[in-house]
Amino acid sequence: MPVLNPEQFLARLPKQPLAPAYLFAGPEGYYRKLCRDALVSRTLPEDSRADGFTYTDLEQCSLSDVLDDARSLSLFAANRVIWISSAELALPRRLPSAAEEEEIASGSSGFSLRDYLRDPTAGTVLVFECSRYDFSGDDRLKLERVQKFYSDIPVSVEFRPLTPESSRFLAQQLAKHHGLKLAGAELAMLLDAVAGDANRLSAEIEKLSLFVEAGRAVTMDDLQLLVPNASQSTIFNLVNALGRRDRAGALRSLDILIREGEYLPLALTFLSTQFRLALAAKEGRVNTPQQAQSLFAKLGVRVWRERAEQVMGTAAAFTSEQLSKALALIYDTDKRFRDGFRDDRIIMEGLVLALTRSGK
Repeated sequence: MPVLNPEQFLARLPKQPLAPAYLFAGPEGYYRKLCRDALVSRTLPEDSRADGFTYTDLEQCSLSDVLDDARSLSLFAANRVIWISSAELALPRRLPSAAEEEEIASGSSGFSLRDYLRDPTAGTVLVFECSRYDFSGDDRLKLERVQKFYSDIPVSVEFRPLTPESSRFLAQQLAKHHGLKLAGAELAMLLDAVAGDANRLSAEIEKLSLFVEAGRAVTMDDLQLLVPNASQSTIFNLVNALGRRDRAGALRSLDILIREGEYLPLALTFLSTQFRLALAAKEGRVNTPQQAQSLFAKLGVRVWRERAEQVMGTAAAFTSEQLSKALALIYDTDKRFRDGFRDDRIIMEGLVLALTRSGK
């Protein structure tokens, strides 16, 4: 079974005959929607899409029901697309033996996907969607089992989470499409705020395009006003002020966070992550943002290039000993939050004072 990424699928779709069935595997939703819309457009004329598209969920029916439906001819549409979500639910609950797997695949146990694909219904396309599992961690083996179960399907498309590079490229494409001037620190902040979620990225860029006047570049104020989590820019300012031992600047940034209603324990978590990454960069003896990205990827942490630059700036501002002391102070501050001290502001101001003392 050929395994394609979304770009390969979209490039080949207009040029090759339609397959009788596809497996769409993986959690990434933005490109899955693009591929679904392209497949429906390729298969169904616009005037027959309402009758030709069928959505089915294996939580409500069995695989046999789906195949029975696929074998039947529609009175209202010559071509059909049957979209089957929760495809993983067709798998047996326990791991079958090798003999049982062959029996299941051959259809002799009542499962007839292989038989159906030997003689599929003309004009009908089945799409099995498994979006529950990821390609890493505990999900990886589950997803491999799903792919093996559906191995008779001619084409599989994998929807993996976007990399920092692909997220940045998509953001630039979407901004250009909407005529939006978005670059530099503002682009980095938007990418960090949406955490690589392409659907959110698309929605936020569309929202910004409606808000920002034509010809004007997107500003940090625009992001903080419209984009959830964009208050992280103020947290970056706080980190930078701490790195300069600028107590007044750090307290100003803290005051902005409080006035904007930021949940201070969450801001503390971000500070902790920033200092931990900076310490890892120090210990890994990396010197450039690219080296930092490679190091963090090996540690299982994906960061954007701009975020890597910010981490490197923090690493340059502190020695390893100072970063370790800062993390100990952050741990104590977090403990005070958890112990129920009433005034979060006083707790955070105490941390700022400790981190900006001379020699710390």
